[in-house]
Amino acid sequence: MLAIENLCKSYGKLKVLQHVSVNFGTGKVVSVIGPNGTGKTTMIKCILGMALPDSGDIKMSGQSVLNQHDYRSQIGYMPQIGRYPENMKIRQVIGMVKDIRKDIKNTDEELVGLYGLEQLYDKRMGALSGGTKQKVSAALAFLFHPQVLILDEPTAGLDPVSAEILKSKILKEKKNGKLILITSHIMSEVEEVADEVMCMMDGKLKFYETIAAIKQQTHENRLSRAIAKIMNEEED
Repeated sequence: MLAIENLCKSYGKLKVLQHVSVNFGTGKVVSVIGPNGTGKTTMIKCILGMALPDSGDIKMSGQSVLNQHDYRSQIGYMPQIGRYPENMKIRQVIGMVKDIRKDIKNTDEELVGLYGLEQLYDKRMGALSGGTKQKVSAALAFLFHPQVLILDEPTAGLDPVSAEILKSKILKEKKNGKLILITSHIMSEVEEVADEVMCMMDGKLKFYETIAAIKQQTHENRLSRAIAKIMNEEED
């Protein structure tokens, strides 16, 4: 479904991505983890076409996406911090995005309903709490039935009930055959929704394993302890 091949990216002398290669299949939730500054965001920007790699390739369904645009319609993206025109109302933001994607008539507005956004339609984006902005970002990410979803720290700022709604939606879309990439520092949440973990360190792929394999390898029941054990072994 989505293949990253020998991806390299530098900013000046700083090597942000160093020969990263990985293949993601459909119907999976993959958690992308690693310390801050390890290349996760740059990899996502390359997938989204917001940054061009220095070398390597990114392919969707076997076709390179570099310098292409049409493939982006297959991706739903939820940023960690959504930035919207402060004077626009929720209704206008959703309407604007729908106008851009007029080719999609049958939109997925399940999260709009579950989060009660219709009742807030006339509120301006600049007056919203961080959590409500996150709900808008989540609703927009799923709106056009994308085949790939990239969610950057999706539950950050959400209250527990709203976070559970989003996790249920993620699992539902996984069953529908979607590929869902999630960056998160909360291992308990990763364990709830993810099938596989991709760990990056210093711009390199450290490991890419199923959660079951990670636990079996480390003889740990909790994912956080299992990953910490792997990291400590690597340092030794």
